[in-house]
Amino acid sequence: MLVDNHLTRPNVSMLGTSALLFEAPGDFSLATQRRIWTLARSVSAWPGVREAAPCMTNVMLTFDTPPEEPERLEDALLAAWEAAEPDQTEGRVVDVPVIYGGEYGPDLLDIAAHAKLPPEEVVRLHTGSRLIVFAIGSHPGNAYLGGLDPRIAMPRRKVPRLRAEAGSVSIGGLQAGMGGTPGPSGWNCLGRASIPVFDPQRDPPALLAPGDIVRFHAERVIL
Repeated sequence: MLVDNHLTRPNVSMLGTSALLFEAPGDFSLATQRRIWTLARSVSAWPGVREAAPCMTNVMLTFDTPPEEPERLEDALLAAWEAAEPDQTEGRVVDVPVIYGGEYGPDLLDIAAHAKLPPEEVVRLHTGSRLIVFAIGSHPGNAYLGGLDPRIAMPRRKVPRLRAEAGSVSIGGLQAGMGGTPGPSGWNCLGRASIPVFDPQRDPPALLAPGDIVRFHAERVIL
């Protein structure tokens, strides 16, 4: 997932023969991401588009069949981007209880040491951040969140963890995240949600959607 792509103009590239990636210019920001949401919603209705998936600073389009004129499609995408206004729709406010520290948040003390703050203050700043879901992706239900307090930003782990549990609440640079399913992760885990983040039997299966506002609450802190 891109955070700072340093592009000065939009970039469009084919992914194989049946998918296309649109990359927005500029740095990681909510304003850019809101335009991404608008673009994805707009192009999802185009003939032949199977899915338009909004990601971090980009949109991936997949097609029922390989597009016959990709150059015309690229021009249409660039025009749609120029016309896209930031989506101002407010998502739901979702309260998420979290157990911080201990086996649930094995990197909490490292984050505190990096920030030169007591772990209790890290938890306070994390729960006090107004976090907005920028995108869902990489694995089912996984949420990429913007709005983290920069005082607790933490570079990604040099050695990724082979397994982060479902519901893991983490920090990667200036982004916050919450995992929907178990899997490897290079992010720093400071806690775990005590409610299901992804449930294939639920409709919709993912707890969160782009634009939702997440309010983390400390159910327990283990030091």
